[in-house]
Amino acid sequence: MITKEIDKEIEQLNPWFHNLHLPDGSQTAPDHFLGDFPNFKWKELSPHIPEDLTGWKVLDIGCNAGFYTFELAKRGADVLGIDLDPHYLRQAQWAAKKFGLEDKVEFKQMQVYDLTKLQEDFDLIWFMGVLYHLRYPMLALDIISQKVRKIMVFQTLMMPDTKTKHIKDDYEVNDRREMLEEGWPKMAFIEKSFAGDPTNWWVPNQAAIEAMLHTCGMNVVDKPLDETYICKPDKKYKSVLDGWNYSEYLSAIGSPWKNQVENKVKK
Repeated sequence: MITKEIDKEIEQLNPWFHNLHLPDGSQTAPDHFLGDFPNFKWKELSPHIPEDLTGWKVLDIGCNAGFYTFELAKRGADVLGIDLDPHYLRQAQWAAKKFGLEDKVEFKQMQVYDLTKLQEDFDLIWFMGVLYHLRYPMLALDIISQKVRKIMVFQTLMMPDTKTKHIKDDYEVNDRREMLEEGWPKMAFIEKSFAGDPTNWWVPNQAAIEAMLHTCGMNVVDKPLDETYICKPDKKYKSVLDGWNYSEYLSAIGSPWKNQVENKVKK
């Protein structure tokens, strides 16, 4: 039986995927099938994130009801949470008022590809539980990597292949058997549905995750949880967008590319 006004509001916003612990002690999904989600993940991840984020601009991609958005804002960050689902955004906007964080957080309905329209970068990008839902994952990583100043927290479903093998700089056209070995970067493609969700498209192995990040100019510096990586921009890994792929990228995001590429070459 619902006895409190806040419980009625929580019920009106059902269903919840994030179990938010509200200031009055209420919870939005106390009977979550995953347990206290995503709080149990945050408890393991939080020691790897600076405790003082004052002055940091943070982007939470696929923010859902805003659990991570609020935790990062509590540390002093100004956070933009984006999600495609208006239902989750309504939950997040409602919860922001309950936490008293309206001046620290903002929520927008956006696709990850829409980030090309934002003329701003972020000190920290939170990119968890989204990549495998994207039809164009490499394009998303190219876009996001250009927006990261300091840290990206990245999580994705993974194949049970955590080995990484040495990959040569080049291979002959008929030298392909090595690609079948464990540790070769690869992604499984899901044609129909996975875990009952038709929006699950890709499941990469660890080698693929690291290789994809490297081609975006990012390096993995820590793995605090299964399937979770902390990455930083690293000049040791040159983004392919610094080369001939730049024109392909500009075309993919609908940007006039010819003059931009010519100007880049002149520089």
